[in-house]
Amino acid sequence: MLYRGFVSLVNRLPLPSLAVQKWIAVAVILTQGGIAVTGAVVRVTASGLGCTTWPQCHPGSFVPTAASTAPWFHQAIEFGNRMLTFLVVATAAAIVLAVTRAARRREVLFYAWLMPLSTVAQAVIGGITVLTGLLWWTVAVHLLVSMVMVWLSVILFHKIDQPDDGVEVYPLPKQLRWLTALSGVALAGTLVAGTMVTGAGPHAGDKNPERTVERLNLDITNLVHLHAELLVAYLALLVGLGFALYAIAARPAITLRLKVVVALVVAQAGVGLVQFWTHVPAVLVTVHVALAGACVAATAALYAAGRVRELQPTGVDAPATSAA
Repeated sequence: MLYRGFVSLVNRLPLPSLAVQKWIAVAVILTQGGIAVTGAVVRVTASGLGCTTWPQCHPGSFVPTAASTAPWFHQAIEFGNRMLTFLVVATAAAIVLAVTRAARRREVLFYAWLMPLSTVAQAVIGGITVLTGLLWWTVAVHLLVSMVMVWLSVILFHKIDQPDDGVEVYPLPKQLRWLTALSGVALAGTLVAGTMVTGAGPHAGDKNPERTVERLNLDITNLVHLHAELLVAYLALLVGLGFALYAIAARPAITLRLKVVVALVVAQAGVGLVQFWTHVPAVLVTVHVALAGACVAATAALYAAGRVRELQPTGVDAPATSAA
């Protein structure tokens, strides 16, 4: 019954053009990354428990209330972040409806459906984070899942932009495709270490003297060095990939994507150094999270460029690179 209702709704929608599908996919990327940035704002303003429970904001109220002991601005910031979830849900639903109505190929539908499913998962993780009093590892998981969804939403855009009736082409040899994948692994390690630095750092998300937010009990200087070393390894892989792309005269679109990634990583490293030297000011934490999302998106775009679908002229066999 529910499935029939969904099909009926989809069939009533106008047929979305490729441009419309791509614009919705861009909105998905921005909302998936944006919710992580606003989450960082919640944390650095100590508004993490502005809403003291979940799914309600306060016991008996889904919205901020004057009866709460939490300052109004903490309530407003945390509640505002929760409200942005509806924008994430709207874009996720829109992309599912658009690609379903356009009868896109199965892999496009698969990645599209990951968006609303991930939103539900993130809502549950966010609820656990609040109900456990902002335990550092729940905050870390919340951010890391957002970064995974940024990666997947970029892959979704990449899939949407390619013809359903095309053939797979591999512009990069297998070894370089593995190297781009390895750079993604290095990025993941850097992100995990970064969340550990945050877990041991000064921004716990709440400063109420009546309650204590449990922090990661490890030396933060050692964690910062670990985070920095993983970032250097990530950058080294990208530089090595750059030399390899130059050697094989890779497509300009691929080399451009690599340049964007390297520029973002260098900028992120600069922000991280300034954070360390200036004792982690709140505004730079937010910038750091935003750049982390940008690095994830750019690395995903670089990875996706190693395998594409292209239309082939009638009577022409798929290029040899497709078997690489």
